[in-house]
Amino acid sequence: MASQDGVEQLPQLTAAQGGQSPTDSFDEKAGLGHDTKLAKRVSSDSSLGSGKDGEPDGKSEYDEEHKVRYVNGEPVITTGWDVSRYLVDTRDDGDPAITFRSLLLGTVFAGLGAALCQIYLFKPVQVSISTVFLLLLIYSFGVAWAKYLPRREWVENTRFARFGPALHFFNPGEFKIKEHVVASLVASTAAGGSAAVMNFAVQRLYYDTNVEATTAVLATFSTACFGYGLVGLLRPLTVYPSEMVYWGNLPTVSIFQTLHFDSAANHKRLKLFWSAFTGMFIWEIFPSYVFPLLNGINIFCLATQHVPSGAQDVITNLFGGTDGNEGLGFMSLSLDWQYITSVYMSFPLIQQANSWVGYAVCYIAIMGIYYSDVWNSKAFPMLSTSLYSQSGKRYNQTAIFGSTFTLNQTALEEIGLPALTGSNAWANLCANLGIGGLIAHTVLFWGPSVWDSFKQARAKTQPDPHWKIVNKNYKEVPWWWYLSLLALAFFAGLIVVFKGQTTLPWWAYIISLLLGAFITPFSTTLYARMGNGIATNQLMKMVAGAVNPGKPVANLYFSMWSHDVISTSINLAGDLKMGQYLKIPPRAMFLTQIWGTILGAIVNYVVMVSVVDAQRDILLDPRGTNVWSGQYPQSLNSAAVTWSLAKQLYGPHGPYIWIPLSLVFGMIPTFFQWLLAKRYPTIAGLRTDSIVLPIIYQYAQWMSSGTNSPVMSAIIVGLVSQLWLRRYHPAWYKKYNFILGGALDGGAQVMIFILSFAVFGASGVPKPFPTWWGNPGVGNVDYCNGNGALD
Repeated sequence: MASQDGVEQLPQLTAAQGGQSPTDSFDEKAGLGHDTKLAKRVSSDSSLGSGKDGEPDGKSEYDEEHKVRYVNGEPVITTGWDVSRYLVDTRDDGDPAITFRSLLLGTVFAGLGAALCQIYLFKPVQVSISTVFLLLLIYSFGVAWAKYLPRREWVENTRFARFGPALHFFNPGEFKIKEHVVASLVASTAAGGSAAVMNFAVQRLYYDTNVEATTAVLATFSTACFGYGLVGLLRPLTVYPSEMVYWGNLPTVSIFQTLHFDSAANHKRLKLFWSAFTGMFIWEIFPSYVFPLLNGINIFCLATQHVPSGAQDVITNLFGGTDGNEGLGFMSLSLDWQYITSVYMSFPLIQQANSWVGYAVCYIAIMGIYYSDVWNSKAFPMLSTSLYSQSGKRYNQTAIFGSTFTLNQTALEEIGLPALTGSNAWANLCANLGIGGLIAHTVLFWGPSVWDSFKQARAKTQPDPHWKIVNKNYKEVPWWWYLSLLALAFFAGLIVVFKGQTTLPWWAYIISLLLGAFITPFSTTLYARMGNGIATNQLMKMVAGAVNPGKPVANLYFSMWSHDVISTSINLAGDLKMGQYLKIPPRAMFLTQIWGTILGAIVNYVVMVSVVDAQRDILLDPRGTNVWSGQYPQSLNSAAVTWSLAKQLYGPHGPYIWIPLSLVFGMIPTFFQWLLAKRYPTIAGLRTDSIVLPIIYQYAQWMSSGTNSPVMSAIIVGLVSQLWLRRYHPAWYKKYNFILGGALDGGAQVMIFILSFAVFGASGVPKPFPTWWGNPGVGNVDYCNGNGALD
């Protein structure tokens, strides 16, 4: 249930690992670090007042033995070990996981989850589908099923007693947690395996190729199952240890246990959950449909509507951000939860602090690149992922590659090379910096922890309490199951290579899988520790361009098998961790995820075809609207085309030579940071290893496309949750933080699903809300109308 690639904690190492937590040490000023003096400190602050249920009453202390800070006797959740020890219940009732009911409910709602996921890939902001939305619907139906459908007890001691076993198979009684988890994971797995389908959307939009459904399903199944096979082999390193948290899953874990464990005692939590869910469900109709100005309220835009056009352009570029690719959205306040989401209520503070640095760099860099005309930026829109000709018009790639999807050198000489917007070139450069930094940071800073986890896995001495329970009570999945899955996925992909319209040679297919397998451990480790990942697609495009010059479609498929293997690995690894937290038998997890993957492959393709056919013109428009956007398929196509011209664009004499070089340059600062950290572990109260450069690189290009108005609101949500509640109200945080976040996500996404098909035109003609000042009929929604928005 994690976001794609997109979306890691840096927890404390155990005593056996001989380390200390950069997360903890980042909070040293609050008494969270492992410095000896701080460990011995027991402090109080009478100015905090008094209260209960986690409200500080001036009593704060630090437990030296367990390396945890307490406020009013409640632990402050900081590290992965804290999560395993204090936040997630170790209870295991031993109830059945796979039943007819759990599989049927999972199958039905898998269609809904996959459809929603695919819809969001055509939105101005890509949002992963909250499992809360799915688990709530499943819970409602599961409880109703258990209560109202015939059960074995109804026919006991009657003449119909012989039907008892059949009724028990159909309705085994109370809808318990493991049935609920399995059904939800089937649905969420289907919702997470859709990235590969976007390649077929690109072919449909830009190459007039309608890929056959069989080819699409086989290709999607191949990438997902190859990724799952890798996860299985890597699970001792990326799933079992306490440090591997997958922070975005904690709201879901919390809700599962709240719904099923001692619900009478959890009355307040359930009341908060349903109140927040209902409130957000009702509220979401306003910012998303009736009153879209609420998605980006910016006083600078509202106050400068009548300034000269030149000034209006600059204001729009910096402050506008409600419509797709409008501007950077600086100082905008969004009240649209579908784009804010609860992820910042889950990400550890160290991740968020690094992201703030990245945001600051992004504002400065993109404005600087555009107005200094680097890469001829002023000839194009400031923000866009589309390709342009040197004159600023949309690039005619069909004339260059023709119906054979292969470079026509003569046509290229006539039309000229394509150009990237300055923001898109910067995004590609930062992506490569992030990949280099990711590899260096994982090896240098987290290598010892990974090695210790490997030794613990071999000796079966992993200290995580949840792993110990699962390992004791249930049979593990044999290694040969995962190896067989890898083989099956490999041959399914090989069929696509030979039979589909991929133009990808078989040997390049093998290289793509090897590349994805190499990067997967690094990306999964980052995601598990910090809650978000690094976009690795750029590296895949680079290699694809080197091995398949002049073949953009081949590059698309090369990236599909290399990059999407990584993204599906991250999602499935997060699900395995959830299974460990909730004590799902490993073999049940294996079957659950395979089934969800197959369902997702089918549904994602059907929904993609529906949206692309209904919204084709908008998806091809470089800007899109505030409802639909083709920025994701545009960026995939742009990268495939430009990297197929790697020699001309990225070679020694090309305009974008610094983009491939940044892959190496991304490693160098991390190496010097590591040397500095060994000599100076702490500088001015800040641990030097708490700076995670790959995250800074990732967020340094965050606003390069799409809708940017939610950024400030997301930062505020993160500060309230992770700085104020977690540190000063730990009891409230522990009981309610993740429940509240999950409820808000669920309410917003239920409404968005309804609106997408009812009024947004996901399967037909849209029905826009009547125009008024909160929903202007012309120009940008936030009234930043520079750059010809009113033309």
